[in-house]
Amino acid sequence: MRRLLALFVIILLASATPASAQRDPILVPEVSQHEVRVRQGFTGTELLLFGAILDPAGTRSARGYDVVVVLKGPAQAIRLREKSKIGGIWINAASTDFRSAPSYFAVAASRPVDQIVDEKTAAIYEFGTRFIQLSPTGEIDPEEQARFSSGLVDFKQRQGLYKEDMNGVSISEQVLYQARISLPSNVTTGTYTAETFAVADGRVVSSAVAEVEVRKVGFERLVEIFSQENSFFYGLLAVALSVSMGWMAGRLFALV
Repeated sequence: MRRLLALFVIILLASATPASAQRDPILVPEVSQHEVRVRQGFTGTELLLFGAILDPAGTRSARGYDVVVVLKGPAQAIRLREKSKIGGIWINAASTDFRSAPSYFAVAASRPVDQIVDEKTAAIYEFGTRFIQLSPTGEIDPEEQARFSSGLVDFKQRQGLYKEDMNGVSISEQVLYQARISLPSNVTTGTYTAETFAVADGRVVSSAVAEVEVRKVGFERLVEIFSQENSFFYGLLAVALSVSMGWMAGRLFALV
């Protein structure tokens, strides 16, 4: 309720702004929760991204805008390996590295992106999973690069970490918009950016960014901090725990 009140206050202030001081539409974004707490038993959550878009005079626009929302998780380096079946055994074959791939990526739009902007504009603003800027490293054949990029996107989609909904944004009275995007239980912690774009006549006319912090709490948070600040001892503890569990399992089976 407080977020809705703050949104309406911003809209009223924007309405009082002289038209001469604004050349682009005013985009006022908000997120239902700016902090997602991951604890034991976390099964995922749903974010509501909403806001308002006004014309340069701070009033309801006489023309319609399309809205595209892009939610991205922290970037991470990824090595993707391709499996090959040799002699009836699946082994690692070719591989490639991606320097900066988003750990999570979701796009929601008021209608299919190919009806809103051209392919060049969609690629610039990453309006879709096939336009994600993955930053592969090293020298690689363009066809191989496209194949590995497609494979990474497909892998992330099957994990529920890459998604798109081309009818996922609803717009009311040409002013208020909202989109619902789900975060699965296997999301990476860190800062997520929710960027909202207003599009008119095939051109991005305004954009605004909101942030969502995903962090672990409780015992999981303590383990994460310990692993980061004492990586050597954390590794030793993990190895010792694995060995002891294996020994205990062996003793139990020996007694059966």
